[in-house]
Amino acid sequence: MKLADKITFLRIILAPCFFILFLRPGMNNVFFESNWYLAVLWFIFLIVELSDLLDGMVARMRKEESDFGRLFDPFSDVIVRVTYFLCFVASGFLPVIPFLIILYREFGILFIRILMMKKGIAMGARIGGKIKAISYMLTGFVCLAAFSAGKLGFQDLVQHFNMAANILFILSMLIAIISFLDYLLLYIKAGET
Repeated sequence: MKLADKITFLRIILAPCFFILFLRPGMNNVFFESNWYLAVLWFIFLIVELSDLLDGMVARMRKEESDFGRLFDPFSDVIVRVTYFLCFVASGFLPVIPFLIILYREFGILFIRILMMKKGIAMGARIGGKIKAISYMLTGFVCLAAFSAGKLGFQDLVQHFNMAANILFILSMLIAIISFLDYLLLYIKAGET
């Protein structure tokens, strides 16, 4: 693995850490009662999102761009973002139907990428995918703010953050659908050549 791929792999490692900390199954101790875990959740979230920017920059700077990286980066993004969306849906901050549509979109894109690989094309992120990633990140940020506000006792902020998160989530779903159609058209065009 090249350095950029190692940065990408970090996201895959951090995804289950976020999940475990967020849902804290059966973990009742001083760490969780004191809300210190919120700082750790924010740290993981920020590292994950910053590493998504960093891995591509490192790959380009070090001239380490590869077909593996073009596929590994979006795969790790899906793992991470589906993980934190699952946490927010399970805790009631986000609705399940848009989550399922986003999940189906992500599986659909992975399938299209596999089909493109059979044609000898490593399909990396397109502009619609990058916009979708930003919308996912913003949704995650606002959801984590709502969750944190609730745990810290700022109930009036929870409603505002939650409303904003739901609007962003619906927008993310729509962007994801449009992005999927873009990838699908690219695949169809590749079949014509």
